Amino acid sequence: MTQRDRPKLEVVDFHTCLEAGNPVMESYPRQCKTPDGRNFTEQFTQQSDVIVDQPQPNDLVTSPMTVKGRARGSWYFEANLPVALKDSNGNILVQKGMQAQTDWMTTNYVDFQDTLTFSMPPTQYGELVISKDNPSGEPQNDAQFSVPVKFW
Repeated sequence: MTQRDRPKLEVVDFHTCLEAGNPVMESYPRQCKTPDGRNFTEQFTQQSDVIVDQPQPNDLVTSPMTVKGRARGSWYFEANLPVALKDSNGNILVQKGMQAQTDWMTTNYVDFQDTLTFSMPPTQYGELVISKDNPSGEPQNDAQFSVPVKFW
């Protein structure tokens, strides 16, 4: 199938705008612009499975950065919770397995806290990404929670 034979992707929101290969502005929240001049703004939803106390959305961050919060026990595996800090281009600046501070074999929230040390990126914005530890590798068990940050 050639490029011309493929059905055209209908751009209706930020994610379909991004998927269609349109440019993304380095702003918060990020915005994607179509060739016909339409703008779509990235929407964030708060998931109840993860609560991040530090950093808060849009906090100015520098290295070293303390990360603390809590996640449902089902997000951990062997007391590990994967955390990554990315720049606005998706480059991973640092990633670390944060450890549960109490028993993780529960459906309740389990505290985590650790420090991330990283080199400052050339971009102004980024995101802290907390992933559900998924040793099975099955896509239906994947989940992520992200917090947008600004680099200082």
